[in-house]
Amino acid sequence: MQSIKSTALEPTRAELAAMGPGERAAKLLPVYGLPILTLLLILFFSLLLPATFPTMLNLRSILGDKAIIAMLSLAAMIPMMAGRIDLTVGYGIVLWHIMAIALQTQFGLSWPVVVLIVLAMGCFLGLLNGLLVELAQIDSFIATLGTGTVLYALALWYTEGRQVIGMLPKGFTSIYTMMPFGIPIAAYYVLALALLLWIVTEYLPIGRYLYAIGANPRAAALNGIPTRRYVVGAFVASGLIGALAGIVLAARLRIGQASVGLEYLLPALVGAFLGSTTIRPGRVNVWGTIAGVAILAVGISGIQQLGGEFYIEPLFNGVTLLLAIGLAGYAQRKRGKVRLKPSRTSGS
Repeated sequence: MQSIKSTALEPTRAELAAMGPGERAAKLLPVYGLPILTLLLILFFSLLLPATFPTMLNLRSILGDKAIIAMLSLAAMIPMMAGRIDLTVGYGIVLWHIMAIALQTQFGLSWPVVVLIVLAMGCFLGLLNGLLVELAQIDSFIATLGTGTVLYALALWYTEGRQVIGMLPKGFTSIYTMMPFGIPIAAYYVLALALLLWIVTEYLPIGRYLYAIGANPRAAALNGIPTRRYVVGAFVASGLIGALAGIVLAARLRIGQASVGLEYLLPALVGAFLGSTTIRPGRVNVWGTIAGVAILAVGISGIQQLGGEFYIEPLFNGVTLLLAIGLAGYAQRKRGKVRLKPSRTSGS
C-alpha cells in the first residue's frame, strides 16, 4: 500500500542545451525557486530588521533551533523516497528525549551507553513500522500513526505528566552546546547527515532502488528489486535518525517532558514535502529538504522578530504544508503528462 508517490521532474542537460536563455530560465525556475525565495526572504528581513536579523547571533539561533527539525525532515524523507510516510519522526522524539534523560538521572547509566540504547530503540521502532507496513500490509500513514500514538502514551505513562529532571554529565550536554568555529554543533550533524544521504540516494544503487519503489513498486519488484527489504530498511534508517534527533533534543533541553516533541512533527513533514517541490521537483531529495527547512526557519524567525503572535508559527507551518502538498501533486501530475507524450508520439 502506498501513501505517496515519488517521481522526478528536473530537466536533463540535453533538454537545457536545446533551449534558449529565456526558456531555460523558465524551466529552471521551478527547480531552484525555493532556494531563490529563501534568499529573497533573507534580504527582505535584513532590510526591515538590520539590527537583529542579519547578525551572527540570529544565525546561531536559527541553526541551533532548527537543526532538530532538519534532522527529522531528513528522517521522514527516507520512507517518502519509497512512497511511504513515517509519522513516528514526530511522536518518537517525545519518548527518545525522555528516555535519554531518565536512563542517566534515574537509572544511573553512563551517557555513551544511553546514546547506544536510544539509537537501538529507534532502529527497533523503524523495524516494527516496516514490518507493519510490508508484512501486515497496513498503510504507512495508519501504521505509523498507531505506533506513534503508543509511544506518546508510554511517555505520558512514565512521566505521569511531570518533568524528568536531574544532573546530566557535561559530556552529554556538549552534544548540543559545543560550537566549533562559532557555529552550533547541531548544524554540523545536519550537514553530515545531508552529505551522507545525498551520496547514498544519488550515487549508490540503494537510492535508485528506493526511488524506483516509490515510483512503481510492482515494476520495481518485477525488475528484481527486493521491495520489502528496502522499505523496511528505509523505516529503520528513519527510526535511527529520529532517535539521534531525540538525543540532541535531550542535550538541548536537559529536562524530559511529554508535552515537548509533538510540535516538531508538522514542521518536519513540511520540510520533507517542500523538498519534493525544489531541486528535483516531483520527488523528495536531500537538498530540497534542507531548502524546505531553511525557508521555514527564515520565515518564522523574521515574522517573530517583527512581533508576530504565538500562533503565527503553527499557522505558517500549516499553510506551508498545504502549499507544499499541492505543489508536489502538481509536479507529479505534470511529470506524468511529460512521460505520456513520447508514448503517444511513438504510437501514432
